[in-house]
Amino acid sequence: MTSVTFSSTLRTVLTRGALARLALGWGAFALLLFAGPLLGDAAGLSTLALFTVLLAIIGVIVVCAFGVVTQAEHLAHRLGDPYGTLVLTLSIVLIEVILISAVMLGPGDHATIARDSVMAVSMIILNLVVGVALLVGGSRHANLQPNSTGVSAYLSLLVVLGTVAFALPQLIGEQGAYTAGQAVPVAVLTVLLYGFFLYRQMGPQRRDFQEVDLAHPSGRAPGSDGSHAASVTEVLRMHRAEILSRAVVLVLTVIPIVLLSHDMAALLDVGLDRLGAPVALSGVLIAMIVFLPETITTFRAAWGGEIQRVSNLCHGALVSTVGLTIPAVLTIGLLTGQSVILGDDPTGLALFAVTLLLTLTSFAGKKVSALHGAAHVLLFLLYGITLFT
Repeated sequence: MTSVTFSSTLRTVLTRGALARLALGWGAFALLLFAGPLLGDAAGLSTLALFTVLLAIIGVIVVCAFGVVTQAEHLAHRLGDPYGTLVLTLSIVLIEVILISAVMLGPGDHATIARDSVMAVSMIILNLVVGVALLVGGSRHANLQPNSTGVSAYLSLLVVLGTVAFALPQLIGEQGAYTAGQAVPVAVLTVLLYGFFLYRQMGPQRRDFQEVDLAHPSGRAPGSDGSHAASVTEVLRMHRAEILSRAVVLVLTVIPIVLLSHDMAALLDVGLDRLGAPVALSGVLIAMIVFLPETITTFRAAWGGEIQRVSNLCHGALVSTVGLTIPAVLTIGLLTGQSVILGDDPTGLALFAVTLLLTLTSFAGKKVSALHGAAHVLLFLLYGITLFT
């Protein structure tokens, strides 16, 4: 590729908006980093100052989130599914896993951080995000038909990974935590299962994660008869510079979102305490903010009637979250001697089980509708009630 072509590609990717978002995100993080001693203890801030800083952080995160969505949509257009959505999903999930791991390696007792975070993400993605997406998509499109084989693959993994994460530690572990002898095989088997899933999703079964061609007599995914255009290898060869540039910009825009979310945790805890809200709500709000770029992309996909992309973004994100978080925290627990409590209480287990059952019934039919979305949203609201109980 000539230098002229490369320069042209960079100008296309590094637009004024993209550069402004990068500057805003990293600038806000640097400002918080240096202003930390000036702000002092979060509990010592006045209520007005506290919520002003919180709203400013949230505003920066929202602006950066739209930048992430822009790059993700360009990548999805170039690569197609499932590759396009996988870039966005893995970039956010990997940083979320790193964030959880960093908290565990920091000072204090964080035995339940992984369980609470993954459960919050599960309820948000499977019920709130999917529910609103189905309400939006089902209200605009009469025939939303997901690729049943792909959705079935996601749900198969979620059933197994959910059992490994929340149920088995309570049944066979000690006080909700795996013993050292149990943690090693569980971590290894989880990594192997997730790795095999990625191999199948990006290779032999990639057609199962593409939109159903409603005009095709068999309802197969576009190109499943071999007539589809360029393969992902050809696309990478033809547009390598653009794809790599957009992927780098996407990741560099995502990182400040996670870092700012982590920095605002202490402020949010204090703010919720002053409002009399439960501290557990903090983890839910932070998880919602971290996954904001993926949430926006999901709603846009639903608006356009791309129901399989909704599944790829939501179900795929949760498979990656659990598949990467559980091995990571179990490994950290083994290396540091920390107790990693994963087993959940009966209320949490019941909500997770009902969520999986509702997801199965919603996506098992010939099409999904706004009514399915309403059921998912109601279940998330019930989860919210349990936080205040």
